[in-house]
Amino acid sequence: MSGLGAGLWRTAPLLLAITMLFWAGNSIAGRALAGVVPPMTLTFWRWVLASLLVAPLAWPHLKRDWPELRRRWKTVILLAVSGVASFGALLYWGLESTTALNSLLMQAAIPPLILFFGFVLLRDRIGVGALVGVALSLAGVLVVISEGRPWDLLHLRLNPGDGIILIGVVLYAGYSLLLRRRPQVHPLSLLLVTFILAALVIAPFYAHELIQGRTFAPTPTALGGILYVALFPSFLAYLCFNRGVELIGSAPAGQYMHLMPVFGAVLAITLLGEPFHGYHAIGVALIATGIGATAWAGRRSAAR
Repeated sequence: MSGLGAGLWRTAPLLLAITMLFWAGNSIAGRALAGVVPPMTLTFWRWVLASLLVAPLAWPHLKRDWPELRRRWKTVILLAVSGVASFGALLYWGLESTTALNSLLMQAAIPPLILFFGFVLLRDRIGVGALVGVALSLAGVLVVISEGRPWDLLHLRLNPGDGIILIGVVLYAGYSLLLRRRPQVHPLSLLLVTFILAALVIAPFYAHELIQGRTFAPTPTALGGILYVALFPSFLAYLCFNRGVELIGSAPAGQYMHLMPVFGAVLAITLLGEPFHGYHAIGVALIATGIGATAWAGRRSAAR
């Protein structure tokens, strides 16, 4: 690896910022392709192509790492299902009936959810300030998905797409925590195996779409969109994110997800022409305040 590449590989903030830019673009691409490429078709070809991209780089490492991957097969499958296959499929499915901006703001709930699940499932220490941060961030998400009418949640009057993406957000928070227990193998080996498993998991759902007659025309827009999601939000972003977690841990890495709605809001408004409503502003304020409270609590705890 060159000096510049080696420096980037050791710099978690830059790796994670690049990841969030690419993942913000994933929501934009998913919304732009809604009605053009069916969601399971997009997900399937995303992981097939991403597997082909990473395979030449991963193969020398995979031969050495295969015994460890086989030994930890349960963890590998959980990683592939929770954070690779399911999240992408649910995101593209949800984007058929909600906006890219909504999806990006809901994904901002991932950092506090990581903290919350770490506290509940792994007995991580979490202070009052962090709990307040979690509550504020989740309140912001509820404001967004209820379009500023949180009382509608009592009657379950939610946009179906928002609900679908929210399930994916919960699963991805679990994936981020599970990365703590990933097999100690080369990152490219882990990427290749999880990408292939994700494609296999999605294959029956892709076949179901084909049986239903849900196909796509191979237009430049469709093919370009599939290539984009395979290269940037898949191969490059997952490589950077997994390395970032390796360098600084899941909870600190998860905090960088607040950059995703920032990048994504600019992209959604400028490229897709999506409107920015008052309830979006309220949701952003609550989420940002929650993330700030969580970060402040984390710094205080580290200083003790």
